[in-house]
Amino acid sequence: MFETRQILQERYEIYQQLGKKAGRRTLLAWDRQRLEFVVIKLLTFSNDFEWDDLKLFEREAETLKALDHPAIPRYLDFFDLNEPNLKGFALVQTYIAAKSLEQHLKAGRTFSEREVKELAKSLLEILNDLHGRQPPVIHRDIKPSNILLGDRSGNSVGRVYLVDFGSVQTLAAREGGTITVVGTYGYMPPEQFSGRAVPASDLYALGTTLIHLVTGISSAELPQRDLRIHFSDRVNLNPSFRSWLETSIEPALKKRFTTAREATRALERGSRVNTLCSLAGKGIRPLASRVAVVKKSQEVLEIHRYKWNTEGHSCLVVLILYAIAVVFLVSGGFLYAFLILLILMSPMHRTTSKKKSTEVLSFDAQSDRFELWMQPSGFPSRTMDKISNIRFISIIGHSSDRAKIASTWAIVIRTKRSYQLNWDLTEQECIWLVREIQGWIDNFITNQ
Repeated sequence: MFETRQILQERYEIYQQLGKKAGRRTLLAWDRQRLEFVVIKLLTFSNDFEWDDLKLFEREAETLKALDHPAIPRYLDFFDLNEPNLKGFALVQTYIAAKSLEQHLKAGRTFSEREVKELAKSLLEILNDLHGRQPPVIHRDIKPSNILLGDRSGNSVGRVYLVDFGSVQTLAAREGGTITVVGTYGYMPPEQFSGRAVPASDLYALGTTLIHLVTGISSAELPQRDLRIHFSDRVNLNPSFRSWLETSIEPALKKRFTTAREATRALERGSRVNTLCSLAGKGIRPLASRVAVVKKSQEVLEIHRYKWNTEGHSCLVVLILYAIAVVFLVSGGFLYAFLILLILMSPMHRTTSKKKSTEVLSFDAQSDRFELWMQPSGFPSRTMDKISNIRFISIIGHSSDRAKIASTWAIVIRTKRSYQLNWDLTEQECIWLVREIQGWIDNFITNQ
C-alpha cells in the first residue's frame, strides 16, 4: 500500500491514487527533477498476475516512447518497482489536468450534437495519426473513461486527449505474436472478441463512445439486434449524423468506415449538406427542376429525371404557337391560324412532342436494392448495389477548368464503391434529393 508523500526512485513523490484495478494502479506524483506532476502506472506481481499483462504493459511503454502527439501523454520513464511490500514495474508519463468524458457524464453534463461532432473530429485526427504510422497503432480500448476533455474556451467544446494505451496493439505485433483479447464490453466491435483488431475497430469504439454522449446511456445498456446497437429512438439527431454513427458501428467490417480519413470526410460532407439544407428549406422542390421524387409505396422510392427529346416541342413553344394561332384568328388571318393548328394537331407533332426519355434511380426496400434504369423500356440499364451497403450520401460540385465555382453538381452514393449520379443538377436540387433519399433510408433502417 502506498502512502502520501512516499518517494519512489528517490525522485517521484506520491500525492494520490487516481485509479486501481486487479494488478494495476495509477498514481499522481510530483517529479522532483522536472518540477511537475506526472502519472505513474504500476503493474504489480499480484496473485492474478499473468505474463500477457507484462507484454501489454511493455508494449504500452514502447508505443508511448515512439509517439509524439500533443493530444497523447508523453513517455518519461520506465523502471522496476522493488519496494519491501510491492514488486513490479512502473511507467511514468506526463500528467494531463483534465476530466474524462466519463467523469463529465457522471457529473450530469450533457453534450449537444455540435459538441459531439467537434469531439469526433478531434478524435479522428488523433486516430488518423495513429493508424497512419508504420506499423499502424491501434488503441483497442476507446471509451469515455479514456478520453480527457479540457476546459471549454469560447465556442470550443474543450481540448481533447486520448489516454490509457494499456491495450494498444500494432499490426506488426498481431501478425508476429499470439492473440490477446482486450477491450471493454459495449465499446468493442465483434471482430475484437476473437482477438482481431484493425483500424476500423477503433472507429467502432469511437462511434459507441459518441452514442454514449448523445444518449447519456452506455452502449452496453442499449438494445442490440443482430449485433447492431439500436439508439436512434433515444435521441433526435440530424439524419446525416445519425447515418454516420450507424455506419461507424456497423458489425460487419466491410460496411464500416475503413479509415479515420474516410470517416472524417463523410462527417464533413454531412455537416455541409445539413447546413445547406437548413438554408434551402425542408422538402422543397426547386423551381424548374427536371427531377421528381415518386414514392410509389412505403417500400419503393423513385427519383425521376426527365429529359425531353430534342425533336419534340417544349410546352412553352406549344403555348406560344397556340397564342399566335389565336392572334391570327382574331385578326382575320384564318389561313395562317389553320396551318399552325394543323401542325400542332398532326400525328407527327403528337409523336415527337410526347417522346421523352426518363432516367430513374430506384430504391426497393423489399429486395434491398437500388439501381439506375431507363424508361419507357423499363429494363435496368445499370444495377447498382444493396441499400443496406450504403455508408453515406453526399454531394460534389463540378466546375470547368477555368471556373472556380462549381457549375453543376452530382450526388455521390458510397458503399464499398462510389456511385456518382451525374445528372447536371443544381446544388439546390442535390440538397433536396439527398434529404429525400436519406429520410427514406432512415425509415428503411428503422423498419429492418
